[in-house]
Amino acid sequence: MATDRNRTRVGIAGVLVIIGVLAFIGWGLWLAYHPAPVPLQGQVEAQSINVSAKISARIATLPVREGEPVAAGAVLITLDSPELRAKLAQAGAVQDAADAKRDLVDQGARAEDIRAAKAMWDKAAAGADLADKTAQRLGALHKEGLISLQRNDEAQTNARAARETAIAAKAQYDAAVTGARPQEKAAARAGAAQAKAGAAEVDAAALDLVLKSPRAAEVDKVVLHPGELAAAGFPIVTLVDLADLWVVFNIREDDFAGVKLGAALEGVVPALGDRPVKLVIDTIRPRGDYATWRATRQSSGYDIRTFEVRARPQARIEGLRPGMSVLVHSR
Repeated sequence: MATDRNRTRVGIAGVLVIIGVLAFIGWGLWLAYHPAPVPLQGQVEAQSINVSAKISARIATLPVREGEPVAAGAVLITLDSPELRAKLAQAGAVQDAADAKRDLVDQGARAEDIRAAKAMWDKAAAGADLADKTAQRLGALHKEGLISLQRNDEAQTNARAARETAIAAKAQYDAAVTGARPQEKAAARAGAAQAKAGAAEVDAAALDLVLKSPRAAEVDKVVLHPGELAAAGFPIVTLVDLADLWVVFNIREDDFAGVKLGAALEGVVPALGDRPVKLVIDTIRPRGDYATWRATRQSSGYDIRTFEVRARPQARIEGLRPGMSVLVHSR
């Protein structure tokens, strides 16, 4: 009797073991055909700003370090350019000369020059009157036969020459009173304006010798250091604006369900202890063909492309920085 009971227990145990093994295998097969959904992983990025100069110059001072926060308008770099200082002096001298010429043309002749021209005109007019009277007297004498024809002709010629001299003297006096012609004044003013514009251009370049932060940001990278030559347009310091963050997801089009502009996403930030974050999609664009095509013609008959999807946090998240991962488990 005891032996039969033992056999029964062993049989039941064996059946239970077999059932357990089959259940385990079935559970494993179910997991294999129903894998857990893979979370959508994105990376935090931020707006970066390259600070560079408009001219080539040597770095004099650089009072900031990598990782240092800077306020808007804070001095980041001071540059030194002896060539620009020389151009400043040259432009200033050219402007001074052009201004002086313009003022000279606008003011016209000096009072002393006008009085001198008036005196020359009066002198010439008096000489012309005397020459006319002399010519008249000698003409009367010639009619009476008291002087020769040659003497009379000389007197008439001298009278005409004296009148022309008086006319020329009056013209010089009028020119002194009137001053420069309108065209000459316009040309002088244009020359002064051109010189002023050239000086302003050099002044603007000189202002760029002190580079300031365009916005409140953080120094991400210092590319060049004091003593080094900075080429025009080459980044000297790179800033990152931690107030302008977004998350970039690379999503294949076969996993694109629910992705659209304005759609909300909820994820977590592992680097911040799985802190939840709410995002809104604001940009969708295809990635480059050379890196995103995936051939699937054997199965679905088309090539899968990958899209870059950007989503921005709905609220500021303290501690969120570029490079951190964001996981979205459901959409």
